[in-house]
Amino acid sequence: MNIKIKKNEENPESAEVLAEAIIKIANGFEKLLSTPLKEDAIVQLLMGMQGMAGISKGQVRLILKNLKRLKGWYIK
Repeated sequence: MNIKIKKNEENPESAEVLAEAIIKIANGFEKLLSTPLKEDAIVQLLMGMQGMAGISKGQVRLILKNLKRLKGWYIK
């Protein structure tokens, strides 16, 4: 998978906007984990998404594991 990020050099995102986005992602993931769905079910749902061909279960699990730490790593 080749992901390209386009920056707007004339009007870059502020640190506050990026921090808010990270907090929303982390909080949304925490809500997902508080549902009755088990981690295996979440992994299967994610692997069934369009564009996930070539992504292994191990990679999905690694992403889920690290999403739990997202705010701690990037928000101070």
